Amino acid sequence: MNPSLNGTPPAAVIFDNDGLVLDSEEVWTRGEQVLYSRRGLEFTLDHKQELVGQNAAAAGAILERRLGEPGRAAEIIAELDVIVMEELENGVEPMPGAVEVLEAVGTLGLPRGLVSNSPRAFIEVALSKAGLGHHFDVTLSAHEVAAPKPAPDPYIEACVQLGVEAHEVIALEDSPTGVAAARAAGLTVIGIPSVPGVKLDEAHHVARTLRDPLVAELLGI
Repeated sequence: MNPSLNGTPPAAVIFDNDGLVLDSEEVWTRGEQVLYSRRGLEFTLDHKQELVGQNAAAAGAILERRLGEPGRAAEIIAELDVIVMEELENGVEPMPGAVEVLEAVGTLGLPRGLVSNSPRAFIEVALSKAGLGHHFDVTLSAHEVAAPKPAPDPYIEACVQLGVEAHEVIALEDSPTGVAAARAAGLTVIGIPSVPGVKLDEAHHVARTLRDPLVAELLGI
């Protein structure tokens, strides 16, 4: 049964992190800009669209090709992770509407989860700096399951930890990778793009921002 279609609230709501709950996609962008600039290269919107939502292995493959450094994917990702953690020290803000939606879902008594392709250390520091960690019953890094997004594993595991059935859960995602993962796991997906030009055609519903009335309607808040 699809919770977005039967008029009843979902059993739980699971959120992506970067670009959905937190404006941390901007932190990653700054880090990617530094990575490119160290090599005398310009980081463009096209490059960002290619990277948004990708897991470490996929991003590493893209970066080693873009940077002309074949066989160095792991080293490039390690370098980027260090840069991004340094950028994160400058702080990170919630996305518009994130706090209101999290509080409204909590008021309904619905379990709230967070699933991210980012490393655990990044998730914890980012949520701490934004003061949002207490909103989540479960937080999961895709590094902690067998396969990251776009595989369904992170969402399946989050549903297990929350004690809910996937078909009763709504996921909110800002990338095609995340949408694919949530759909493959059997969740209903609301897509909310955070990077211009990114299409989320595979989402069950697409909203402009978390403040879009469609989000409130579908979540029953």
